[in-house]
Amino acid sequence: MNHETIVHILTQLTDWGYTGIALALMIEVIPSELVLSYAGFMVNAGKITFIGAFLSGVIGGTIAQLFLYWLGYYGGRPFFEKYGKYLLIQQKHLTAAEKWFDQHGTIVIFTARFIPIVRHAISIPAGITRMPLSTFSLYTFAAMLPWTLLFIVIGMELGTHWEHIEVIGVRYIKPLSFIAVLGTFLYLIFSKWRNKWKE
Repeated sequence: MNHETIVHILTQLTDWGYTGIALALMIEVIPSELVLSYAGFMVNAGKITFIGAFLSGVIGGTIAQLFLYWLGYYGGRPFFEKYGKYLLIQQKHLTAAEKWFDQHGTIVIFTARFIPIVRHAISIPAGITRMPLSTFSLYTFAAMLPWTLLFIVIGMELGTHWEHIEVIGVRYIKPLSFIAVLGTFLYLIFSKWRNKWKE
């Protein structure tokens, strides 16, 4: 699906206001950065409120990941090997996500949201391994808060140039990725030290 088609679908959906923003985030073929930056543009234009856009973004983004979690829970890896291409989830996304999840545990449900490639599919191994839904939902919701806030604010700043977010957003995603990796590393060290201290 080309950029023009994605933008057309996005603008049609967001004509529904807050519901449209949430729905757009549930469609995996539309990058969340693009949806949220357009929401920021709509806030800047006075069409919707900042709070409404933020809540719609967090809720829609969380539900989208719950959808992937349940597909992993009930369909397993074979489902995504066969149908993942229709959700724009390639083999490399799935393999990278599984590797991160196996190495670092449940904390990556939060930190991996900010890391390219991994973040597209991290919910799948969580479902496959039957990670508790409450834990998964909490980490996912927590990760959506800064992600949603960041791109709505950027969209507000870009205004009518909101479509450029896919280029400009890289400047912000790279430091977020570094912080996420560092945070995961520090968490693992702390967990290892705590478990050793309890022994």
